[in-house]
Parts: sequence; structure tokens; C-alpha cells
Amino acid sequence: MNPLARLLAKRLVTSLIVLIGVSMLIFAIARIIPGDPARIALGPNATQEQIANLRADLHLDDNIVVQYGYFIADVARGDLGISLYTNRPVTADIALYLPATLELVLVAGILMVGIGLPLGIWSARWRGRAADNVIRLISLLGVSAPSFVWAVILMLLFAFYLPLFPIAGRISDSYAIAPVTGFLLVDTLIHGDVRAFGNAAWHIILPAFALSLSGIGQAARLTRANMVETYDKPYIEMAQSYGFSARRIANRYAFRPSLIPSLTIIGLDFAAMLGNAFLVEAIFAWPGLSRYGVAVILRKDLNAIVGTVLIISATFLLVNIIVDLLIALLNPRIRYSQRPA
Repeated sequence: MNPLARLLAKRLVTSLIVLIGVSMLIFAIARIIPGDPARIALGPNATQEQIANLRADLHLDDNIVVQYGYFIADVARGDLGISLYTNRPVTADIALYLPATLELVLVAGILMVGIGLPLGIWSARWRGRAADNVIRLISLLGVSAPSFVWAVILMLLFAFYLPLFPIAGRISDSYAIAPVTGFLLVDTLIHGDVRAFGNAAWHIILPAFALSLSGIGQAARLTRANMVETYDKPYIEMAQSYGFSARRIANRYAFRPSLIPSLTIIGLDFAAMLGNAFLVEAIFAWPGLSRYGVAVILRKDLNAIVGTVLIISATFLLVNIIVDLLIALLNPRIRYSQRPA
């Protein structure tokens, strides 16, 4: 079997086991949270008979092991149940809200890589100079505050004091874009509406930048640290002795081997944005899955809680698999270590 295929198979099996463990854990925790979900869903004016009927529909009177058995049987059929918060199938809610969060996280990830890695390269190339000190200070500021703090600061600076960006939503109400993929930046281009694309891009800049700032600082710091260590390698000194330009040495000979240890952390930061997005989404009124997850937790919507956590966990595991494959492609020693003895 191809080494990459063998690595992929191992990671898929491991991820499936982890996902089953997560489902057990969140299923148990969701039922330990104080409060009767049937009474919360029906409100204070519901009769005991109505509450009893809903509890029977949700199998809440059964043993937790039996409840989990019903849940697994439903999941095998692609059914995550009905949300008590929206009265819609949880799968429909996820399909509605997940694209908004994924679009926000993807744009934030592009900003993290597109800004953080060049900052790290420049900082390592100019190490010990004024530019290096400035970049290190900016990186430290980025990682020193959580995303929601940056979200509030950016909103105050660029939406209230300097009204340059919108403060809420994904697109202005004047645009009516029929959903195709759920990603507004893609759907506006599919419909050929360039002005709507610009409006959607203008709406996503602030929340995406707020979400990515911590990752930008982390990527810059890691890249700089790894490249500074790489600059001490003998082959870098040989390249310098041959008269290669500093730019060529930095981009071609120092960056690639330095990227391998950084890539794992960058991938974890990217996946963690899914969990960190909920406060950013709340601040910018972004209609995404993370904001939906907070709402269903507050209402103890059991089906929606488990479904939301499972989707976020599955996405996190998928990102880790992609990162492992990228590292294997960059490092042949990892790739060929997957071969059978």
C-alpha cells in the first residue's frame, strides 16, 4: 500500500475511535446538565402530560445506555433528531449554519497563514534588527489577548470611531443571493454579482481578522524561532558562502525545513478557530454554527448540543488528518516510516 494511503487509513481509524469517544462523553455531559429539557422546551405553562409525552419522545425516562443506543441507531441513518430550539431537524440547522462558520474560519485561516508566515520569515531574516523587534512585539500582542477581545477592539476602532466596516451580518439586506454552496463569497461569484461579492467580503474582514490575530502571532513566532535555528545549520552557511542572496536563502533553504514543526501548531490553531468563533460570531452577529451552539446549550437542546459538538469534532479531526498528510509530503522520513517492516 502507498505510504500516504497507509497513513491516511491509520488516521481515519484513529479519528473514528476518537469521534465515538467524543459522542459518548458529550452525550453523557448533556444529560448531566441541570434542568429538564422537556420543560425548558415547552415553557412554564406546559402541562405535566405534555412534558411526559415529550420526555417519552426523547427517551429521557430510559437508562442512559438505552438512550445512547437510540442515538447511535439514529446517527447510522443520518438522523440527529429534532432541535427543541428551532423545531427543525438538527441536520437541517447544521446545513444552514455550518457554511457561515466554515467560511469565516477559512478566511481567518488564510489570513493567519498569509500574514503570519511572511512575518516570521522577515523576522528571522532581519533577526536582531529593528524590524525583527517590531514583528516580535506585534506577534506577542496577537497571542496575548483572546479573539473576542480583538473583536471588540476592532469593532470600536473600525466600525464606531472610524465607520469603515459593517458591524453585523454576512451581507447587506439590499442583496438577495440565493444559496448554492452556503458560502456567500462563492455564491455571489456563482451568480456573477461582483458588487455583492465585495459587500460580503467587506462584512467578513473584521470578524475574520479578529479570529485570526492570535494565530497570526503564533505562526509568526513559531516560524521565526524555527528559522533562526535553521540558520545555524551547515548547509545555510554553505549557501551563504556560495553568494546566494539573503532572500533566496530565507525562502528556499531556511523556510521549508522550518515549516514542518510549525505546520502542526498552525493546523491545531486553525482547527481551534471553530471553537473560538462563538464569541466572535456573537459580537458581530454572525449567523454561524458556533453562535447556534451557544444558543442550544443555554436551552439544553440535547439533540442540537450533541450534533453541533460532533460536527465541530469531526471538522477538527479532518483538519488534523490534512495536516498529517501535508507534513508527510514535506518530510519523506515520516512518509516512508509508514511502510510495513
